[in-house]
Amino acid sequence: MKFRFENYLTDPNSQARLGKFHTPHGSVDTPVFMPVGTLATVKTIDPRELELLGTQIVLANTYHLLLRPGIEVFKRFGGIHKFMNWQRPVLTDSGGFQIFSLPQSRKITEEGAVFRSYVEGNTYKLTPESSIRMQNAIGSDIMMVLDQCIASTADHRETKLALELTHRWALRSLAANENPDQALFGIIQGGVFEDLRFESSDFLTQHPFDGFAVGGLAVGESKTQREDFTQLVTERLPKDKPRYLMGVGTPIDLLEAVRRGVDMFDCIIPTKMAQQGNVYTSKGEVKLSAIQYKLSDDKLDERCSCSTCSHFSRGYLHHLTKCHESLGWRALAIHNISYYQNLMSRARVALSQGEFTDYYKMTITQLSGAQEPVSTENHREPSYFLPPRRKTNLNSYFSSNKG
Repeated sequence: MKFRFENYLTDPNSQARLGKFHTPHGSVDTPVFMPVGTLATVKTIDPRELELLGTQIVLANTYHLLLRPGIEVFKRFGGIHKFMNWQRPVLTDSGGFQIFSLPQSRKITEEGAVFRSYVEGNTYKLTPESSIRMQNAIGSDIMMVLDQCIASTADHRETKLALELTHRWALRSLAANENPDQALFGIIQGGVFEDLRFESSDFLTQHPFDGFAVGGLAVGESKTQREDFTQLVTERLPKDKPRYLMGVGTPIDLLEAVRRGVDMFDCIIPTKMAQQGNVYTSKGEVKLSAIQYKLSDDKLDERCSCSTCSHFSRGYLHHLTKCHESLGWRALAIHNISYYQNLMSRARVALSQGEFTDYYKMTITQLSGAQEPVSTENHREPSYFLPPRRKTNLNSYFSSNKG
């Protein structure tokens, strides 16, 4: 089945879009959040639970899967879907960001990147062709081209050189793909330079990519720069192909990017926060290690129906967090994934009902301004939460999409 994207509507008061893309392993409604399953697993969560939480698509990482378990395993099992027993779509990153994050143990040339494995210390070479070859073996529904990711604080000359290399690698990636049923996305680079972002967008959209990612953000720039350059890029992208903002982000980041025309997101925040004992709730961000929760028999979130909120008290979750028990990490990860999926689900419903601007304004105001009281000694993070129940015309989709 050939990848196909449908853009149903664009919000009249913003660039927010409601759409759907179709893959060999099912269709995905957009805007969508993709939990990160770097090593063919979303940390601590069973694939069956991901389905129950409303997850439509997960992300896996080519770089890490190349090192372990390796290409032969995926050839033996017939791809990642059978390997991890996940029957819904999968997107694979190419490994470009991981190469970027290894400045002391890699060398980038025209041919590709040579790096030392963190697993056994061996030397590997990752090229556009070998990245696509690995992704073909993984059998992901959406593949990413190999790109040279650099810090957004790099100067214009360095950024332009990386941009031009990324473009050459992108064309090599296109030529290397041996499976037309696997979609391939180009990655737009250019740092925080308007002329380079225009150059990258205009170049890549001339070629037959199935979608486009905004890369090279969330790597050192300010929040305002990230939002401005996201909008600058999406305004130049074709309306009939999906747009993916890589590695972003917090709930506020997602809603800001949806408003600027982004369709797809991924980030480790839900599971990483859970590992640290932090969760998003309808009354703010909660740090379960705070002493005030030790004797609390309250639900984690009264407005959430996930298994964590249905079965465990805050006091018990506080205990698990303080003891660093794996069940605590798992329970909080389930809740945070549920939170993210419902945030996107409600955005889609609001778009379908012509009420996205109201939803956006109300949600951003509450995510930005309210916070569940936590002692300053134990809580320094910002607060994010779902809108409270109240008598507005949004009640219909809040009540029908609890979580």
